[in-house]
Amino acid sequence: MTIVAQDSQMRSPVRRGAFITLEGGEGAGKSTQARHILQRLREMRIAAVGTREPGGSPDAETLRKLLLSGDAEALGPAAEAILFAAARIDHVDKKIAPALAAGTFVVCDRFADSTRAYQGATGRLDPRFLRALDRVALDELRPDLTVILDLPVEEARARSAARRNDNLGDRDRFEREGLGFHQTIREAYLSIAAEEPGRCVVIDARGTEAEVSRAIWATISRRVLRKPAAESAHGP
Repeated sequence: MTIVAQDSQMRSPVRRGAFITLEGGEGAGKSTQARHILQRLREMRIAAVGTREPGGSPDAETLRKLLLSGDAEALGPAAEAILFAAARIDHVDKKIAPALAAGTFVVCDRFADSTRAYQGATGRLDPRFLRALDRVALDELRPDLTVILDLPVEEARARSAARRNDNLGDRDRFEREGLGFHQTIREAYLSIAAEEPGRCVVIDARGTEAEVSRAIWATISRRVLRKPAAESAHGP
């Protein structure tokens, strides 16, 4: 998913682009809400690009196929986390960092918190190991805002099934996991939000698409668009 708004009259309200990530379990509506955010930014004549993880750049998309197919699962959670980090390095270097440096907003469907929630929580990886991967993959880059879409596991699975027309063969490596796995993911995201309230906000995803979109946009307006430029600057 890539939407780029380019217009000679477009402007960014901050000195450098803002980095917004969407997180949450399967079926929470991240991709849909990312599209809404991009549309609202375009309406405000703010240059914006949408992207996703794993993936977002050609080499990272190659790793995405490996990771979501389940072929890397046998290697264990630590190896999976390393592969996600490798994809993230390419993604940041080739797409995210250049866009932010140019003053463009970046809206990303999943980012580093997904590794913390999926491989970290379910794989019981040492947090020090994950922090080390982040230092390599991200350097000083952090999202300005992370929106965590929270949805009860049973409802999330029902939405995912409806989206696939209940075709089980369309499920990726993580969608095939059981209820306990996804409950652990939900709890991990809520823990991340509690640990970093300055960066993260939890949005109740049980509402209608329009209701959730309004709640997200109110948060973006308050936390990102009104933030002074000096507070929104990123490292190289």
